[in-house]
Order: sequence, then C-alpha cells, then structure tokens
Amino acid sequence: MTPFSNQHQAQQSFSKEAIRERVWSDLRKVARPDSRFHWNFAEFITDYQGSEEGARRIQDLPAWQESDLIFITPDNNLEALRRLAMEDGKRFVMSTYGIARGFLYVDPTTIPTDCYGWASTLDGMDRFARPVGLAEVASLGKFHLLVTGASAISTYGIRFGKGHGYFDLEWAMFSEMHCLTDNPIVVCAGHDCQVIDVELVGSEFDTRVDLIVTPTRTIEVPKQYGHQPGRVVWERLEAGMLERIPPLQELRLAQESHN
Repeated sequence: MTPFSNQHQAQQSFSKEAIRERVWSDLRKVARPDSRFHWNFAEFITDYQGSEEGARRIQDLPAWQESDLIFITPDNNLEALRRLAMEDGKRFVMSTYGIARGFLYVDPTTIPTDCYGWASTLDGMDRFARPVGLAEVASLGKFHLLVTGASAISTYGIRFGKGHGYFDLEWAMFSEMHCLTDNPIVVCAGHDCQVIDVELVGSEFDTRVDLIVTPTRTIEVPKQYGHQPGRVVWERLEAGMLERIPPLQELRLAQESHN
C-alpha cells in the first residue's frame, strides 16, 4: 500500500514529482534493476516481482482475446506480456525508446518459437521486429488494446511515466492517424505499490486508462474518467521533440499535405 492510499486528496496536495519519489521509494523493494540504468527510475519503467502474474491477468482480459493487433510500450515490466503475445499469435507494435527510432512491428509467424524469449526483450526486438513508420502502423489495422507501464497510477485513471509524456504523444499520433478502434481499451500494468488512490485532475494531454492491472488485482477505472481521443498540439511540444522523433515528422508532413 502506498503512502497516498485512501486519502482522496485534491491534485494540489501532491505534485506528480512528489508522488513519483514516494512510489519509487517503495518500488525499490520489489523492482528488478536494469544494468543500463541501475535504480534510476527517472530513466526507465522498471520490471518488478510478479510482473509475470500481471501479464497473465492481461492475457485473460476480453480485450486481449478480441485483439489481433496490440500496441505494447517498451517498458521492462511488459517483457513477459510481449512473450505471451507471441505465444498467442498476436501481432503487436512497440515504440522504440523515446520514439527516437519510430516503431517496431512483430508478426509472431515470422519468428522461430524457440526464440520468443529472446525476441520479447528490447535487444531481441531489435533483432526480430521490423521497423515501421507511422503510416505503415496505420495500414496494419486498428488498435483495440493498448498496454503501457507507468511510474505511478491513480485509481481514477491518470497514469504518469518518467515525465516525458511519450505514451500520451503516441496516443495522440494514433488518434490523428486513425489507428484506434471506436472504443479502444487502455491498460496500465504496474506493481501494487505503484497504484495510488488520489484523484489527480488530468491535463488535456493526459491519456486516461480504462484498466489497471497488477500482479494481484485488476482495477476498473470508473467510466466517467474514461479517455478521450488525442491530438498533437505542435506549439506545446518540448523543444527539439519534432526534430528527434521521426513519426512526428511523418504526421506533420501528412497533415500539411492535406491542408
């Protein structure tokens, strides 16, 4: 249980940074360190004890069963889920770190079954997945299920990651390019210690989630807190973001060609 559980505080009571620091303190007790980042949770979404159980909970969701094409973020805690996707014959798209190299596409039928374990890792994805641009992502089909990790997750549907807003940006690009079904399901996977019972007021750029899945429970976010279609607000992007993220450049060109 986190220090914020059952408090129902207003947003101004806790900054996102303060929540991150408190959650990260608890997370160190169950996290699996990354050799590239050690315990610096500001640089990566960590794996943790029980992530395999959480992956199986996601596998049991109706949205998983109904989906042929899934979007899965490159977070460490979703490695087990990526392997389950291959074993279940699910095609999926994963963004690269910081979206700096665009997206990777996995078709399990093109990967030897004895390589699924390696292929589900970030290094293995570079070996077995196919790089795709934003337009090609749109041509693959529509995402009914999107799965992401987080630094902390509010039971009211607000998640936040390392502070860069990459998943929110991905959601916006997918919305703009019509890559989403009419009623997509956004699942946030995390450890129980990352779940907070604080009603944060999300900004217009925050992507709310529909379900929170931990190793021990599945939490349905109240419908009134559901997510909305995203859009890229170009003037609000961080300096240099357009220049370093190829899918953003692709979207900008697509929009300009239609104007």
